[in-house]
Amino acid sequence: MPKPPGTVAVVEDDAGLRAAMERVLRSAGFAASTFVSAEDYLEAGPRPSPGCLVLDVRLPGLSGPELYRRLRRDGAAPPIIFVTAHDTVSVREEVRALDPVAFLKKPFEGDDLVRAVGEALSSGGTKQSKSE
Repeated sequence: MPKPPGTVAVVEDDAGLRAAMERVLRSAGFAASTFVSAEDYLEAGPRPSPGCLVLDVRLPGLSGPELYRRLRRDGAAPPIIFVTAHDTVSVREEVRALDPVAFLKKPFEGDDLVRAVGEALSSGGTKQSKSE
């Protein structure tokens, strides 16, 4: 199945995981940009909005959900995939309220990330499935 074109922005503070996600996405044919924090993403300057945003829930400074709420408020919120190692009831509730395309618990398989990104890009943000 051909992958829909689109750029994926990954915001993840763990350098190893950030690099691994970028490698997996690029090997699947997606253009990927990575950022170490929400602030790094916001300060990157004017750029085309990504087709999909992969956000860690817990980041230093502004959290992933806080960044997404800001982008949504500003009318610049692409389809979202949240990732977290902190799978608690409160995290699930906060994330579900933002209606992501997917919610991936760390550690996750590269195929799960590629599938979620493909869904996000092809759906234009319409939620189709979640990894629980």
